[in-house]
Amino acid sequence: MSRAEAGARRLAVIHTGGTIASRPDPAGPGLTPQAAPAVPGLPGVTVSTHQPFQLPSPHVTPGHMLALARLIERLAPESDGIVVTHGTDTLEETAFFLHLVLATAVPVLLTGSMRHAEEVSWDGPANLLDAAHVALHPDTRGRGPLVVFGGELFDARTVTKVHTSAVDAFGGYPGPIGRVDRVGEAAQVRFFARPEARPVYAPERLTARVEILYAYAGWRGEGYAEAAARADGLVIAALGTGNLPAELLPLVAASAEAGQPVVLATRTHAGPILPVYGYPGGGATLVAAGAIPASFLNAHKARLLLLLLLSLGQSLEEIRGVFAQGRF
Repeated sequence: MSRAEAGARRLAVIHTGGTIASRPDPAGPGLTPQAAPAVPGLPGVTVSTHQPFQLPSPHVTPGHMLALARLIERLAPESDGIVVTHGTDTLEETAFFLHLVLATAVPVLLTGSMRHAEEVSWDGPANLLDAAHVALHPDTRGRGPLVVFGGELFDARTVTKVHTSAVDAFGGYPGPIGRVDRVGEAAQVRFFARPEARPVYAPERLTARVEILYAYAGWRGEGYAEAAARADGLVIAALGTGNLPAELLPLVAASAEAGQPVVLATRTHAGPILPVYGYPGGGATLVAAGAIPASFLNAHKARLLLLLLLSLGQSLEEIRGVFAQGRF
């Protein structure tokens, strides 16, 4: 079929697994990805489907994300929009990874479902159709990868899964950047923010290892030395605005002195790292010792950015500049 015959709109749909492709497993307990859904109701659009892997999202690795990015790059020149279906547990990480590595202006929309195909209230088809409409909308071009869920559109940098089971499982401060509503076959897409320029960090291979440590009351650094010994960089999900027990201060200082980046994120649901406290282990003392504030990125997104920067061979000071200047 020619492009003219297809109505001049071409949509690539990439299925990767997850609940949206899941059904009860006939051979055992629980749900497993089995069959990817079709996009419902898109007259005048040529839809091509692709399935690089079919995995529950806890099995998705940065290596899978990089392979997905390369597939998107191959499809982009022949597509007006691209939709990726994905399990919800790590959807936000894949979205942010793609945000960092993709240079294409072609819209890329990620979605999934919270309920499976054999439930009466399966949310997969509606999310998939919403994603298709947004991906083909002219105002979406140049915005980088976005997440659409329950009619709301989210920036890949701030979106996060906020509920384990609710249908409206995605949110994240400061909230959605747009909305899609459907009236019959027509879609109304509205954005509340303008597109922004995005730097691209696209290594040929992922060569670095980055681990996350989680702070808690009474932590004396258990596990820190072991993680530091096997990783090229560390991210700490710290307390509040970026604070840690006093015992962590010399450990962070030793890592920084050795040239190993230590990025401070927050375990709090939302908000930036603000190094304001000057007691031992307070954010100001940790930054003075060499820790790198993650800005508003949560720990698992900060890990992906650090992983890419290290794989590109960036120095400690270059990495510090990326985080400090918000170049992501």
